[in-house]
Amino acid sequence: MTIWFSTARQRARQRLAAAQRTWAPPPFTAGPELGSAPAPVMVVEPSPSVDDGLPHGVRLAGAWAWRVILFIAAAYLVIQVISRLRLVVIPIAVAVLLAAMFEPIASALRSRGMNRSLSAGLVLVTGLIVVFGGLTLVVQTFIAQLADLSTQVGQGIAEVQSWLARGPLHLSQTQLDDAVTRLQTALTENQGALTSGALTTATTVGELVTGFFLVLFTLFFYLRDGGQIWAFLCRLLPRNARLPVARAGHYSWHTLVSYVRATVLVAFVDAAGIGIGLAILRVPLVLPLAALVFLGSFIPVIGATLTGTVAVLVALVTVGPVKALILLGVVIAVQQLEGHVLQPLIMGRAVALHPLAVILAIATGVITAGIVGGLVAVPLLAVLNTALRYLSSHPDGEPTPDRQPPGTEPIDDTALPHIVHQQRDDGEVASPDETPAAPEPRAAEVGTPR
Repeated sequence: MTIWFSTARQRARQRLAAAQRTWAPPPFTAGPELGSAPAPVMVVEPSPSVDDGLPHGVRLAGAWAWRVILFIAAAYLVIQVISRLRLVVIPIAVAVLLAAMFEPIASALRSRGMNRSLSAGLVLVTGLIVVFGGLTLVVQTFIAQLADLSTQVGQGIAEVQSWLARGPLHLSQTQLDDAVTRLQTALTENQGALTSGALTTATTVGELVTGFFLVLFTLFFYLRDGGQIWAFLCRLLPRNARLPVARAGHYSWHTLVSYVRATVLVAFVDAAGIGIGLAILRVPLVLPLAALVFLGSFIPVIGATLTGTVAVLVALVTVGPVKALILLGVVIAVQQLEGHVLQPLIMGRAVALHPLAVILAIATGVITAGIVGGLVAVPLLAVLNTALRYLSSHPDGEPTPDRQPPGTEPIDDTALPHIVHQQRDDGEVASPDETPAAPEPRAAEVGTPR
């Protein structure tokens, strides 16, 4: 009975609700008999501007122009800041290059259980002993041969004068004496400039001493805490950019290590080749000149040529024009060996840079920061090349398929569409909350920025 009453009550409610819906008035619609019209559509035309009369190409060029101007202005400000802080920036750059040279040794010591501070200190002290030992040997050799060198220089200058008078130029003794007199007069008139130059040199020596100790401290902490320093810098970036930038720095560091190794090997071959030529021709100062060629070879393409020219000039005033021409042939032969064998075979495996890019980078570096700029221009270009190639092809921070830096091989435009972004199976990609430290390298990939 209860069920019957509830069912009847529910049916009554449904019928009442249906009746209320039928009693509701229909929606009101204004017909044409009331004279109503649809709402007018208002079209707002934009006010004319100057851009309307310009072609699309001109507008596009203008948009690019102001962006390029801003880029140049920003680059100029960066250069000005670097020039003002050169006493800090230059030692840091030199310390980075030295860290790329010594870090594989420190990494090998750490892998054998040695403390980080102890391994960094041991590598630093050993490097100082080797460098100062070499400098001491070079200076002692120069001092020991200085007396004989002054005598040979005087005899060589007389021989050069005789060759200029009797050789193909047929210069008279009067012309030679006039040239010597003008040189002496120029030195006398510019004595004040030379004195101010000596004061500038004294100031430069003070800056060198300051920079030397700054390089030592910076290099020690690079060798000990390089990875932590890089992780700290990456944590300053937005969260989505941390992992890509960290891995780009990892690959760039490998490129820098490979470049420094290759440069040291090429410089040693250049110094050995020219040094053997100096020894065979009995040119004095063989060891100092070979050391000069070794240091100059760290500036690619032109460094060994310039220092080899200094060796030829020394040979000219000490052993005569004939042996100087023979030494010039030796220098040219060594440069041909470097350009056609060593650079493609050794340097080509480290970085893939076009020769024009190398020349322009060296010229820009020399104009901007002198010799130090020429020294760091090419490695900086190699590091940027690797980082930009990696970020353009792996924007999400995944590793390269072969785990090798992408800047060691030339770009193949036909292969770019077929690049496969593979993810390693070892779970290397960090979560957003993890520190974006550089991944541990394989056995063949020593030299991570720790």
